[in-house]
Amino acid sequence: MLSLLGVNLPRLHQFAMPMFANGSSCRQFMVISYACAETPSGHRDHRLRTRIVNSVRELPPGSFAFVMATGILSVGAQLGDFPMLAWVFFGITAIAYGLLWVIMIIQLILFGRQMLPNVIGCAGAPECLTIVAGTCVLGSQVVLLVGSITLGLVLWFLGGFLWIVLLYALFLVNFVIEPKPTLEQGLTGTWLLATVSTESVAILGTLLAPHLGNWHNSLFLISLSLCLLGSFLYILIITMIVYRLIFIPLSADMLTPPYWIDMGAEAITAVAGTHLIVKAADWAIVHELLPFLNGFTLLFWVTATWWIPLLLALGVWRHAYRQMPIQYHPQYWSLVFPLGMYATSTFQIGHVLDMPVFGTGAHVVLYIAIAAWLITCLGLVRAGMKHLRGESDEREAAL
Repeated sequence: MLSLLGVNLPRLHQFAMPMFANGSSCRQFMVISYACAETPSGHRDHRLRTRIVNSVRELPPGSFAFVMATGILSVGAQLGDFPMLAWVFFGITAIAYGLLWVIMIIQLILFGRQMLPNVIGCAGAPECLTIVAGTCVLGSQVVLLVGSITLGLVLWFLGGFLWIVLLYALFLVNFVIEPKPTLEQGLTGTWLLATVSTESVAILGTLLAPHLGNWHNSLFLISLSLCLLGSFLYILIITMIVYRLIFIPLSADMLTPPYWIDMGAEAITAVAGTHLIVKAADWAIVHELLPFLNGFTLLFWVTATWWIPLLLALGVWRHAYRQMPIQYHPQYWSLVFPLGMYATSTFQIGHVLDMPVFGTGAHVVLYIAIAAWLITCLGLVRAGMKHLRGESDEREAAL
């Protein structure tokens, strides 16, 4: 009967026997027995708190990919003449950005030492660069939608500082880390976040430069340099990725969603180029480099386009032929972001070349990107509800 009431009998026996042995009163026994009772609601609350704490501890370093994906859809919607949708995505981006910073700070305070192996490892370290890209994508939204140059400049400085710290830490740690991982284990599409983060700082700088008076030439120079550096990092890393895909056996569980960044990194480089081309009249050096920038930008957009059918075919091979189930994972935001960035780059290319046909294709890709965002968001909500209810949710290995 006591067990049905929720009384912990072993604990009750442990406390009660010494008390009866010492002749303690029955009243004291009743107080302790009441304290030992564990109500079902209290137990549920404890389990819920435990799951929330675990969620904070297990927040992956690449969670800012959600901010990147949502933010670039806001920019794409603005270019596609959907202002209300752009503001909706902007609101979601701003809320998610602030919330993720709060969770990340709590995570660093409570679980800093536990996070260290994931942050400095070859697999987790590149994902930290999503913080840089997410910051600068939000900054671009602030400049384009809100028109706040001051807040945009604050986000540019924050993104630039984080870019310096995290990018150099990424390469320095992986240069000296022992033991070295194999190319199969250590190299994924997340390494191309080095390019994405660099180009995101360049884009925001280009948007801000015309508003900075005497400092505009300096910021243009920084943005141009970062745009070229990002393209160098892409060529460097994509060479190793293609080598890994061709000459090292590839299993279905290793073909993770971040391989879509192969295309997304080129798309964001094309966007950086188009912004420089549009601002060429504001800086003589960019104007002199205009023929080079035109060819450079079109090259990256064309190669980004080339990647799309190949990545789609690899996805069919993974899920249809190899029968890998589609289950939600935070890395799927690394698939949504390249789609949104490709739509944005296509809008920009059409504007620079003055060819409306690009706008038609960009709208189609934008619709696909929004659909992918909605599906992934639904997966996020379902996974979150399952986690809070304590249901097991198997995840893909090696993600």
